[in-house]
Amino acid sequence: MKNVNLNNIRKKLDKIDAKLLAVIKERSILVDQVIKLKKDKKDIIDKARIRFILKKIKKNSIKAKIDPMITVGIWKEMIKVFIKYEYKNFKKK
Repeated sequence: MKNVNLNNIRKKLDKIDAKLLAVIKERSILVDQVIKLKKDKKDIIDKARIRFILKKIKKNSIKAKIDPMITVGIWKEMIKVFIKYEYKNFKKK
């Protein structure tokens, strides 16, 4: 019985993962648009913007009763990966 419940939960997690992939793709498309608007590689990292995002995520997480350790950690990693992505795909005009 325990394995049936575990498998059901895992199937639900797999569905959520598929939704997350769709959202990440949508975010990637927007990041591609942002890259085109940046004039220089030094514009890729905006520390004030990063602080604003993380503060907002923490506040909204607490409001939604989600442990901010989870959400802020995810966003920090996502920001790092998208910064690498921007550096890789930046083409000077």
